[in-house]
Amino acid sequence: MAYSLKNRRYRSRRAGYRTVMELRAERDYMLWLRFDDGVEGHVYLGDLMTTAAYGAQVGESDFFKVVVDPISHAVMWEGGVHLDPDVLYRNLASQGGVPLH
Repeated sequence: MAYSLKNRRYRSRRAGYRTVMELRAERDYMLWLRFDDGVEGHVYLGDLMTTAAYGAQVGESDFFKVVVDPISHAVMWEGGVHLDPDVLYRNLASQGGVPLH
């Protein structure tokens, strides 16, 4: 394990990058996310997960096995499917996700 961690790319923590603090998969390919700045809400991934590229790797039952990679902070599933948290954040913010104070 030490070897694999040694050779992984580490994402710099520059301003503007977001970290997923909480994550929950829900039915119909919905993810509920809470980010480090308090923005939270649902992101629909059905259009993405039903494509041939993703659907072959993440089945409907496997969708609920989502985790946050502790090093890259990417939302990921077994089999190598990763989603960038910054893209998810922009999607959520465009829907009107607001920080909780």
